[in-house]
Formats: sequence, structure tokens, C-alpha cells
Amino acid sequence: MVRPFKVLCIGGSDAGGGAGIQADLKAVSACGCYAMTVITALTAQNTRGVQSIFPVPKKFITAQLDSVLSDIGSDAVKTGMLLTPGVVDTVARAIVEYRLKNVVVDPVMTAKGGRTMMHEAAQRALVRKLLPLTSVVTPNIPEAESLAGMKIRSIAEMKKAAAVILETGTKYVAIKGGHLPGRKIFGSIDILYDGNQFYEFSSEWIETKNTHGTGCTFASALAACLAQGMNAVEAAGQAKVLVRSAIEHSLQLGKGHGAVNILRKLYL
Repeated sequence: MVRPFKVLCIGGSDAGGGAGIQADLKAVSACGCYAMTVITALTAQNTRGVQSIFPVPKKFITAQLDSVLSDIGSDAVKTGMLLTPGVVDTVARAIVEYRLKNVVVDPVMTAKGGRTMMHEAAQRALVRKLLPLTSVVTPNIPEAESLAGMKIRSIAEMKKAAAVILETGTKYVAIKGGHLPGRKIFGSIDILYDGNQFYEFSSEWIETKNTHGTGCTFASALAACLAQGMNAVEAAGQAKVLVRSAIEHSLQLGKGHGAVNILRKLYL
């Protein structure tokens, strides 16, 4: 009988299937792990953006967490959309109560179309309550700028921001460089910092608008790799490879930004 590695994905549902919990499920499954979910919000969204958000009450988020963790447990946790400070607090309490390990936080602040996915008070709560419990936090450039309180226009500034963010208490900071100026020339470079050493992961730039779900896919793949026993450096490197392939085989859907395709073999 197979006893699978288990990854709990906590975040918002994407009606269009490209990001959020739907992307998490695909990424974790593609990595050979078993995915469980706790839904924090329902979103009406498609390739053109987010049209509406319906927050899930804290009481029901707690019920979902208790239901899954009291019975199945987890080997890793990935968080995505945490809209309010109350939701952040609920998740942080569960991590402490159930002594959860391998916590990967994707600090989802805005959707690709610009819709706010995290209130300012929730960001402050995330820094105070959740990041000190985190194994790896995975901001993109705009999110890292917000967390570090600085502009990022170079690899050197990515590293400076990572050092600032590490002071929140997280064990590792992985900043994704897809929004960095000059990326189309030099490729996409991500950095990982543990307080002592910087690691760089690079890939050539792929010219496509179909990048919906890249952040969710990266963080979920990283969590799945941690669940399987990889260290953070190995997990970040593997997640980078998987996301690069998912972008290369992205899907042309709708009239906006199509989805990355980590389950590419099913479509070829």
C-alpha cells in the first residue's frame, strides 16, 4: 500500500483554473504528492482578471484546517491568497497547534490584472505572525518590494531585499525575478537566501503572455519537493525547472493571459 507525501494547499479558488488552489492541485500532483486543500476565498476570475471575490468565513476556514489536519496531517504546507488579517491569524494558529513543518508562503498581494488579493492589514499580520513560522517565502518582485520597503531593479537589489525580508524570521527567502527589468535579455533569474549564502537559479526568457499561475505553481512545487525530503536549495532548483517547462508548454486560453501547463504530458 502506498503512503504518499501530503501537501496542504491553503488559498483562494480560481474559477478559471489557472492559478490559486487549482494551480496548486496540478503542481503538487505533477510532483507525485497528494494534495489537500483549505479554501480561504472564492474568486470569479478568468484570463482577463478577477471580477469578484467571496471571502470564506474564518470559522469555516478553521473547520477545514481541523478536519484535514486532525485526520490526514501533512508533510508540507503551501499558502496563497490570505485576504484579511483574521485569515492570516487563523492559518498561523493552525501551524502552531498542529506543529506543521515545511511551510511555504506565497504572499499573494495582487492578481495579474491588478485586483487586490491581500489587504494591507493582512500583509502586516503576515509579517508578524506567519513569516516567523515559515520555511520559505516566495515573493515576486512587486511583493518583495512591498515586504522589504524598497525598489528592486537589479540582482543586487534582489539580494538586498532578501536580506531585509529574512529578518522577519523566515528560514529562506526565494525572490522570483520574472518582473525584473532586462529579463528578456538576460533571462529569468530567481535568488534564494538563507542568511549565509545566496543561490541563483536562471533560465532563458520564454516570450509568451500565457503565464497565469506561475507563482502558485512555483510555490506548490517547492512545497511538494520539501515534503519529499529535499532541502530548500534542491527544492527551489527543481521548482524552477518545472515552472520553466510549464511556461514553455503554456495553454492559449481565453482572451487574456492563458495558464501555465505543468501537466503538459496530458495535452501533448
